[in-house]
Amino acid sequence: MQGQEPNPYQDPHQDPSLSPGASPERQAVAAVISLFEGLQPADIARLGEFYSADAYFKDPFNEVRGPAGVQRIFEHMYVALDQPHFVVTAQVVEGRQCFLTWDFRFRFRRFKPDEWQTVRGGSHLKFNAQGLVEFHRDYWDAAEELYEKLPAVGALMRWLKRRANS
Repeated sequence: MQGQEPNPYQDPHQDPSLSPGASPERQAVAAVISLFEGLQPADIARLGEFYSADAYFKDPFNEVRGPAGVQRIFEHMYVALDQPHFVVTAQVVEGRQCFLTWDFRFRFRRFKPDEWQTVRGGSHLKFNAQGLVEFHRDYWDAAEELYEKLPAVGALMRWLKRRANS
């Protein structure tokens, strides 16, 4: 993908999750990682292939149920941001759940459009018996990772942070 940095934590030629004999759980995790790392606007319609009909999704700004709600979140992401993409940096798989750490890279469309931004976070995913995501909870610090990067709000957030740490 153009403008995307390679993942320094992952050998792109060796994915043990896709090796012969990998468990269905690891295959489901690998499929979701592949989806999100390669996500393009045209792929949003395919989210229903990865999420159960009653899937729960929550992040610092959204809380929805079902693939249609998840699709709306990602549609908005492509409207609001330029070249957004995820890079999964680590994964822990235990049974039918996993925790992924990731870097979310993007550019603001209006504010410093030539400057890449990075939000670091993690996702807790739970899969149903069919290997579909039934629970998706994203964890990231909206104050540090996003608000501090905005012009007016950022100055206030940085000031508050300095005051709290002094």
